[in-house]
Amino acid sequence: MPQVVVTIDGKTFRMACAEGEEDHLTSLAAEVDGRVGELRKSFGEIGDQRLTVMAAIMATDELAEQRRRVAALEQAVTDAERVRDEALRRAASGEGRFVAHMNEVAEAIERVAGKVDGRG
Repeated sequence: MPQVVVTIDGKTFRMACAEGEEDHLTSLAAEVDGRVGELRKSFGEIGDQRLTVMAAIMATDELAEQRRRVAALEQAVTDAERVRDEALRRAASGEGRFVAHMNEVAEAIERVAGKVDGRG
């Protein structure tokens, strides 16, 4: 299992990851380091553990918001599919009625043509 050395808030950590995930883990650690750095600038020296917890809460809040957005988008897709299915059903129903009406018109024309020709 590959290991990656990352630095967060000036501290070095050796972390294991799945094969091929080294760059991803490194970029995640860099993002966490950036968040902790921003918090340190905003709040000063409030303790490493508190900064780490605050960064984790911020990231979790963003994740929760993204989950809400995904759920809303999934619901919008479901609603759109339902509207599409209803429109297709109505179109198919209307097409059937149109065909039946055209058959009736054709029969009426044939009857009239038969009378004109002296067949009726």
